[in-house]
Amino acid sequence: MVELKTEESINEMRAPGRVVARALAAVRQAAHAGVSLLELDEAARAVLAEAGASSPFLGYRPHFAPVPFPGVICASVNDAIVHGVPDGYRLRDGDLVSIDCGAELGGWVGDAAVSFTVGRPRPADVRLIETAEAALAAGIAAARPGNRIGDIAHAIGTVCRSAGYGIMEDFGGHGVGRTMHEDPGVPNEGRPGRGMQLRPGMVLAIEPMLIAGGTDDYRCDGDGWTLRTVDGSRAAHTEHTVAITAEGPRILTAL
Repeated sequence: MVELKTEESINEMRAPGRVVARALAAVRQAAHAGVSLLELDEAARAVLAEAGASSPFLGYRPHFAPVPFPGVICASVNDAIVHGVPDGYRLRDGDLVSIDCGAELGGWVGDAAVSFTVGRPRPADVRLIETAEAALAAGIAAARPGNRIGDIAHAIGTVCRSAGYGIMEDFGGHGVGRTMHEDPGVPNEGRPGRGMQLRPGMVLAIEPMLIAGGTDDYRCDGDGWTLRTVDGSRAAHTEHTVAITAEGPRILTAL
């Protein structure tokens, strides 16, 4: 069931959205060569604690997970696409890092992700991240009343495929509200004009996940969480929580 949020509720969702944005900014600022993924997680925890927010990631255990998630961020490096577990790995010059973060505040949830490079970037990584950001922007632009879920999926998929990148199978965006994962699902590839019609009050996490090698395949690490490219190529992940309003899409996880 899809819950349509009131204008007041959407305004309230800006609070956790801003916390997520600040946490991602803090993590990005802390991400230098030699810094561990656990230290990045601590940077995000500090932002959440200062805001009086909790993490919908910490302790989360869906049906496929062997253990609850141990961090407040997903930290995915290089060939890790999503759901990377923050651990003692220390960043190196040239690493491509994707950080996913959520916050719960006032009974509402915000969810967003960003990809960036550490130190001197590879040109191929810059192109990959820029394409992920362009795909996210295209998906957000399609999130308008009267359009359908397929229009968002088609907009994202067109940007990704035109650049020669793969799109992770079985994973995509989702509704957001009182909990982190709500209906409807938002695929990263699809046919325009298909699927549920978009209505004011719907709030969606739109999140392209791109694989540089062009394949759609992935594998899961032994930790039961981290999803990696099968071909070893790099990946990028971007995400915003977006409200659909009569005036157009409203990004709730922007600074």
